[in-house]
Amino acid sequence: MADAALQMPQEAMIQPEFGMRSLRVLARLLDYPTEALQGAVDELIEALYAERRLTAALKADLMSWCQRISEADLLELQSEYVALFDKGRAHSLLLFEHVHGESRDRGQAMVDLIDEYKAAGFELDARELPDYLPLFLEYLSTRSDEEIGRWLGEIRHILALLTARLEERGADQALVTRALLALIDAEEDIEAQRQAVAGEKRDDTPEALDAVWEEEAVRFSAKSDEDCALQSAEGRRLAERKRQVQGEAIRILDPVDAAKKH
Repeated sequence: MADAALQMPQEAMIQPEFGMRSLRVLARLLDYPTEALQGAVDELIEALYAERRLTAALKADLMSWCQRISEADLLELQSEYVALFDKGRAHSLLLFEHVHGESRDRGQAMVDLIDEYKAAGFELDARELPDYLPLFLEYLSTRSDEEIGRWLGEIRHILALLTARLEERGADQALVTRALLALIDAEEDIEAQRQAVAGEKRDDTPEALDAVWEEEAVRFSAKSDEDCALQSAEGRRLAERKRQVQGEAIRILDPVDAAKKH
């Protein structure tokens, strides 16, 4: 999906020293599983093996997952993916949903991100929202290490939360978000989320999904504008807290530094 949704300029694709090939692999692994994905497993494993910024243990886990993908029944993979990501919002791959929910701030954040893509020479088609994580990783895969570090630093709180939730469910996709945090040496952020995640109620049960539908119906009442205002204020509060916590510059882990962690 993400490959087709992001149109990359040819000059960006032919600069092997620019960006990180492994980010494209992680994007593929986090996207909806297809026959093409299963057929590309050898290439994915090769790219992961060559990534010197990740520990040997994490790369081994990712490569083992790739092998399981190639051997699994595709319909089962797709069914598991839908159950994990398309029911409830806890595991949403839409980044801004974890910060802004359905508030108006989310719309402005997406406009800003689209402008960022356009400034870099990228155009989106209509199939994916700009904050869809696999799509976002496609974009990052063509940027400099400095830009990759900056962006991953800005979303590290979301990645840590997703990792904790996905690991709680025993989902292989947690390896992707963990790897992204490992690239900026921020895996410790995950531990800070575990206690909160352990106490969360699942939002993908039939009862929880029914409650969401009922809530959406109520929101068309006279209090809808007030609700939107409250959500918008909450979005701004979370965004401000993110800025305070992440004031320091974040960089991609150097291969030499990464080797010391092996």
